[in-house]
Amino acid sequence: MDFEYTAEQQLLRDTVTEFLAARYELEKSRAAARVGIGWQPEIWQAFANEVGILGAALPESVGGFDGGPVETLIIAEAFGGALVVEPYVDTVVVGAGLLQRAGGARAAELSSGIVSGDVITALAALEADSGYNLTKVSTTARRDGDEWVLDGTKTVVTSAPLATHLLVTARTPDSDGVSLFLVPAGTAGLTLHSYRTIDERRAADIVLDGVRVPADALLGSEGAADDSLAAAADEAIAAVCAEAVGAMRRVLADTVEYAKQRRQFGVPIGSFQALQHRMVDMHFEVEQAIAATYLVTLKLGAAPAERARAAAAAKATIGRAARFVGQSAVQLHGAMGMTEELAVGHFFKRLTAIQFEWGTTDQHIARYAALTRP
Repeated sequence: MDFEYTAEQQLLRDTVTEFLAARYELEKSRAAARVGIGWQPEIWQAFANEVGILGAALPESVGGFDGGPVETLIIAEAFGGALVVEPYVDTVVVGAGLLQRAGGARAAELSSGIVSGDVITALAALEADSGYNLTKVSTTARRDGDEWVLDGTKTVVTSAPLATHLLVTARTPDSDGVSLFLVPAGTAGLTLHSYRTIDERRAADIVLDGVRVPADALLGSEGAADDSLAAAADEAIAAVCAEAVGAMRRVLADTVEYAKQRRQFGVPIGSFQALQHRMVDMHFEVEQAIAATYLVTLKLGAAPAERARAAAAAKATIGRAARFVGQSAVQLHGAMGMTEELAVGHFFKRLTAIQFEWGTTDQHIARYAALTRP
């Protein structure tokens, strides 16, 4: 596979990496995630105004730089290597992607707000019995004069406590498909039960009890969001896979360095052949994850079935690699691997969570099998 960055993409990668190295301190971000508000708004504004990366993959018509999936991959991988908790995938990849597909003046306005850092979005799609199926929706929306009235519940809505706007899936009486609605945070009848996830991010379970929104809160056509949701989900998978690659690169590098420094029986533990073999296996897993991530990134513009196969293969590959690399890193670090002092413990929790985001490893293996069945 020929995958080389252009000069502009290399500059983007260097800019993001250098900014994170200089400004994104792991200790400070962990404190904000554990006992603070869950993120660093000043860093988010710096992403928008100082380095301009929130608009790197968005079209010029909304203030972006007209990039694409490769730019998203570059940013997400860098974010994974720095363990960034700010809601890049939920807002810039999923939110902006759905808004661009919906079209219209309202969607363009919100997309511009994403580029400027003023709008944060969260997709409220999953329900208690939906599993990974984003179109298995029981939340309802009905017309009442010039308004829509929404009722239902959503589970594990990542970034919801940080969001200025929720993108809510619902079914209407006059359509068999899923519709997508824009619900501003704080709308009457909207209740968030917020919590911190295992990887120290913010999420919420949501109850919509007679939530009223104006007619133009419907994004796109009524009952026409199924294809947009499928495409947005595969784009999110590609971005999360890139994030996992960045995290695994960092974990592998830290493990190799630790093995060089940690001494036992008077010699570095990295000199033990059994541990060398384990680190080589970690390297192979990372390389396979990189290849799978590159493939799905390049297939995001392909036909839906081809795109879906690449996404399923990448997510399954990443799930296996994240599990092996994360667990091996903790094991090779010994008890220190699970402490708050070392970065590897925090990366392990994030890699564990990634295995379940946007579908589990087993679900995507089954999805790939279904997509390749004659």
